[in-house]
Amino acid sequence: MLYRKNKKDGRELSILGFGCLRFPKKAGRIHQEEAEKVMKAAIDAGVNYFDTAYTYPGSEACLGRFLAQGYRDQVAIATKLPHYLIKTSADMDKYFEEQKKRLQTDRFEYYLMHMLNDAATWERLKSLGVDRWLERKKASGEIENVGFSFHGGAAQFLPLLDAYDWDFTQIQYNYMDEHTQAGKKGLEYAYQKGIPVMIMEPLRGGKLTKQLPQAAKKEFAKIGTPAEWGLRWIWNHKEVTLVLSGMNEVCQVEENARIASQAQAGHMTEEELAVIERVKGIINASVKVPCTGCGYCMPCPAGVDIPTCFQAYNLKYADGKFAALKNYFMCTALKTNPTKASLCIGCGKCESHCPQSIAVKSRIADVKSELEGPVFKAADKLAKKFVRF
Repeated sequence: MLYRKNKKDGRELSILGFGCLRFPKKAGRIHQEEAEKVMKAAIDAGVNYFDTAYTYPGSEACLGRFLAQGYRDQVAIATKLPHYLIKTSADMDKYFEEQKKRLQTDRFEYYLMHMLNDAATWERLKSLGVDRWLERKKASGEIENVGFSFHGGAAQFLPLLDAYDWDFTQIQYNYMDEHTQAGKKGLEYAYQKGIPVMIMEPLRGGKLTKQLPQAAKKEFAKIGTPAEWGLRWIWNHKEVTLVLSGMNEVCQVEENARIASQAQAGHMTEEELAVIERVKGIINASVKVPCTGCGYCMPCPAGVDIPTCFQAYNLKYADGKFAALKNYFMCTALKTNPTKASLCIGCGKCESHCPQSIAVKSRIADVKSELEGPVFKAADKLAKKFVRF
């Protein structure tokens, strides 16, 4: 296992982290015994970073029961505060204490604001005293590092990264998301600020493996497997601290650990990188809007996050409607100031700045038509009623 140093706290972290969202299940519930076999294999392979969250059903308790068997001091726990459920300052302690009980620990090495998608949401939390609360927890030793996980566009990520003295951050990044969500721009900005970056969804939940077009699989066959080179591509970036993988079988741990014992930053050859580019071209052949995510169309006077809207729209034709709706909802609706397509006022300012000459007004209308249907509207209504941003 290779390790990269967190320069903030000096800890050597395994470049492969264990994502605890996808534990093995039986009859819809986490299978504790099987999950423990997989976690034990990961620790034996040198994995020392385990990531979970309050809202991952059964995950914190499962991890806590396992670590209590003598493994706690061998790993760093990362878990997340469900800030979207917090209405008062007292709620912070309520959820935090419950998490300590679930995980059977008195401290968290890494603690994140879960799905913190814009600076305005952070300001709401500050009005409840979250910044002072976090500092008290750090002073008591209950929290070592404070960070946030992000699902949104680069336009929101950069100001959020500057809004607090963060110890780390967690973003979605893979070869298909190089210029979407926080993207390469966000990754490099965090690195310049000395903020460690943990990567989630390196293979888009498996969609960049088994669900690839046949032509893409043939390209990968020239150098290896889609999973291996999807991971290697991320580890090729020196700015990445570690990559989270939701492993639910021992064989997956063994294979990922093998790759993580070899993948050095900057070691991919020109031919290997060319294969990745050809695969991206094959996948992008299904793209409906040729948006590169450059951001020249931004800011939108009405508040629409145009690149993020187009990314979700294209995702519908690459990964299916459910994946697109999930992405669109998280990235445009779950925030203090929504950035959805239906906010468009048709001013046309964006079109004069687009290097790709995209008919932005027309295509944004397509996004609204196809992604803001009854399911989206119902979810949006429920979120406004029960969730705070």
